[in-house]
Amino acid sequence: MNETTVTVVGNAASAVESRTTASGHPVARLRLATTVRRYDEQRGGWTDAYTSFYTVWAFRGLAENLAASVTVGEPLLVRGRLRVQQGERDGKRWTSAEIEATAVGHDLARGTSSFRRVVRAVPNGEPAASP
Repeated sequence: MNETTVTVVGNAASAVESRTTASGHPVARLRLATTVRRYDEQRGGWTDAYTSFYTVWAFRGLAENLAASVTVGEPLLVRGRLRVQQGERDGKRWTSAEIEATAVGHDLARGTSSFRRVVRAVPNGEPAASP
């Protein structure tokens, strides 16, 4: 299987929206914004170029942890499978970039974070550590 795996550094541009599917599995989504910065020699400083937005999807335990850990504006690193779709709706062309996350974390180059391991119950009722 040929999948495009990416790591994107950016900021949470929206609140995490979480829900549970009909089959009982947690799902979460957020928008991630990443802005290109370039050095402007004429001005002698850094300037923002353009911003790209990605919809990040997380499932199961990652979805629960994402919803409990991330708020708007926080710097994040997201790793996952990239899917870009294009289409047309009402005569207008659109492009959508989505990442199915396999890992999400705070960008420690821009701040500090505190890790807390989550313990979940397995079907037989005994606690099991989160992977």
